[in-house]
Amino acid sequence: MDNQHRHIKGYRELTEEEIDLMNETKALAESCKMLLDKLKSVPNVDTRSVSIATINLQQGFMWAVRAVARPETF
Repeated sequence: MDNQHRHIKGYRELTEEEIDLMNETKALAESCKMLLDKLKSVPNVDTRSVSIATINLQQGFMWAVRAVARPETF
């Protein structure tokens, strides 16, 4: 469905700049995920620390995307 976000409560139309920023943020998040996946494969690495880093980065990137999207509801 074209422009399906218009049918979802709380979503708004994004500018091209906002879309570009969100895509850039998501691309960086994917790069960080790949690095963390590499870290997990290193022998004797502290996997608990990698897991904590993963969770915190996921949260950080989620908030960065939300900062751009500025949804109308919580």
